[in-house]
Amino acid sequence: MTACEGISQDDFLGGAIRLHQPAAGYRIGTDTVFLAASIAYDRQERILDMGAGTGGILSCLLSRTAAQFEDNIFHGIEMQPELLALARRNAADNGFGDHIRYFAGDIVRPPADCEPNSYHHVVSNPPYLKKNGGPASPFETKAMAHTVSHVRLVEWVRLCLRMLKPLGHLTLVHRADRLDDIIAALHGKAGDIIIYPLWSAGGKDARRVIIQARKGSKGIIALKPGLIVHTSEGNFTPQAEAILRHGAGLDITT
Repeated sequence: MTACEGISQDDFLGGAIRLHQPAAGYRIGTDTVFLAASIAYDRQERILDMGAGTGGILSCLLSRTAAQFEDNIFHGIEMQPELLALARRNAADNGFGDHIRYFAGDIVRPPADCEPNSYHHVVSNPPYLKKNGGPASPFETKAMAHTVSHVRLVEWVRLCLRMLKPLGHLTLVHRADRLDDIIAALHGKAGDIIIYPLWSAGGKDARRVIIQARKGSKGIIALKPGLIVHTSEGNFTPQAEAILRHGAGLDITT
């Protein structure tokens, strides 16, 4: 990590976990917490985070569920050495070192320990911006995490599907205006698709969506009511507050 970026240690889930992250580069947001809250899994099921960053998704997930499923081992793949080191540190510092293993690697060529067709769940927060689709961050970790470079969004989704067992679940959080690209990537490869909007206050358009799909299924698309994140005054709604501050789950199937 370069000196100009520095490292901060920040509370999540009302202080249940503390995560190290770049002070001014790539930083974990509410999207990560909402995505982690939406994952339901059973004992012995394997979960993979594609493009793990600083490990926010799996740390938030395990903070809510680790006591129930102590024998699970989850994996994450991250190509940026600075973020990978922080992900490993975060897992260890929060007591999840026995549950999570992070691997250095590119999702295009997964490490040997992360075998295709072997996971029950794949989770991911893919880069939000198209290459040359907006101003790049001056901080390298943020620019690489937020901007698609060598992997387009459609290909990112298909690489995630490749890692799943048949009928395994892929869950993503992304910009609502990229939903068409995600649906196109899932077409003919996954079904039982759930679209769960994260709404702004006052009836404004949803800026983010959680998308879940089942590999190899032929089920139809379901558009859910979603979650209103903020009140008209700009505060978090009680349901959002329960997820962000108190570790509540988010049922995206209803």
